[in-house]
Amino acid sequence: MKKHIPIILLLAAAPFVVPAQPPSPAPAQQQPVYIFGATAHLGNGQVIENSAIAFENGKLTFVGEAAAGAGRGLSGHRRIDATGKHVYPAFIAPATNLGLVDIGAVRATRDYQEVGAMNPGVRSLIAYNTDSEVIPTVRSQGVLLAQVRPEGGRISGLSSVVQLDAWNWEDAAYRADDGMFLNWPGLASFNRREQRTTANREYEKQVREVRDFFAEARAYLDNPAPARANLKFEAMRALFDGQRRLYVEAQEAREIIHAVELAREFGLKLAIVDGRDAWMLAKLLKENDVAVVLRETHSLPARVDSDVDQPFKTPAILAEAGVPFCFSIDGFWQQRNLAFQAGQAVGFGLDYEKAVAALTSNTARILGIEGRTGTLEAGKDANLFISEGDALDVRGCRLTHAFIQGREIGLDNKQKALYRKFKAKYEGGR
Repeated sequence: MKKHIPIILLLAAAPFVVPAQPPSPAPAQQQPVYIFGATAHLGNGQVIENSAIAFENGKLTFVGEAAAGAGRGLSGHRRIDATGKHVYPAFIAPATNLGLVDIGAVRATRDYQEVGAMNPGVRSLIAYNTDSEVIPTVRSQGVLLAQVRPEGGRISGLSSVVQLDAWNWEDAAYRADDGMFLNWPGLASFNRREQRTTANREYEKQVREVRDFFAEARAYLDNPAPARANLKFEAMRALFDGQRRLYVEAQEAREIIHAVELAREFGLKLAIVDGRDAWMLAKLLKENDVAVVLRETHSLPARVDSDVDQPFKTPAILAEAGVPFCFSIDGFWQQRNLAFQAGQAVGFGLDYEKAVAALTSNTARILGIEGRTGTLEAGKDANLFISEGDALDVRGCRLTHAFIQGREIGLDNKQKALYRKFKAKYEGGR
């Protein structure tokens, strides 16, 4: 008769392997830091070729010419020689589900979508996973803050801005519940069974449903003593008060026009997310102070009669028209390529420093955090990084140092570890 060994003993005897974990969050800044010699891109269109940057207790204390910085009292400062390198404000990734999903094909790791159509009270922040292994891969490319957003339904819920080095979502929160996301009805829909795109015959009805919901919410909020509390309408209060921005996912020109009309009717601060046809409506967007969160410039046009390079040219068109815009990428792990979207646009007419601003100060202004970050200015949070070369070029974006609120964060990640592992294997001839 065979003897069965208890499974708990087998587990105890098995070699204990600790899976790779993201680096621990950095401690609060203990020593003031002085960076000198770098070309500093301030994020506001200005460049200092030979710069000096100092920060203490998480705040920038000096940004200027190296000659001016050398005359300041720098005793006790940690000195970083960045000669020949570049310094940028932290890049900010808007409209992403980073930290809300780790493996897209595994439902249990997807925390970005709630059931139901109208979910204005859903908060993405409380589902944000600071232990995601994707986050370090994004930080190592200069993306140090992100706006995490919910998806699904018609009104998806509330986004929040997070800094990407934290123990938990409470620590990560940089601006909680900054905006509300709305998926605008599409003029066309894709029929999976027939594998073709067809016109959405319900479009007008769906737009009316959205408007009716906003009208009902405003009527409820205008009543000083409603008979019964409505939590969905209560979640709309800050939107109508102007404390939050409405982010509308829309592509087609007609969709964008209807979204602008809705925002104008209810007096809302509006940003168009994706905005594929925004270049056609630059004047309308400028007149109504509508911001645009552009999706990938690395894409093909949707129409057969469009210029093949239209997505590459759109940022320059918006910049020339004075439309506030920033860059984004759909998804989560792709955020590590965010800066290269801006770099692509530079090759098609966008000024380099305006491209930097569309990754930093423009994004901060759209997200309502421009008073704290987005530019290298004394008094703002020390959110910045040093790159060996041009951070908007895949060949030059090699970070040597990165700081979030003055804390120097780790730049290692799982992909770098795997690279070192297999590099050592083949270098050793095994």
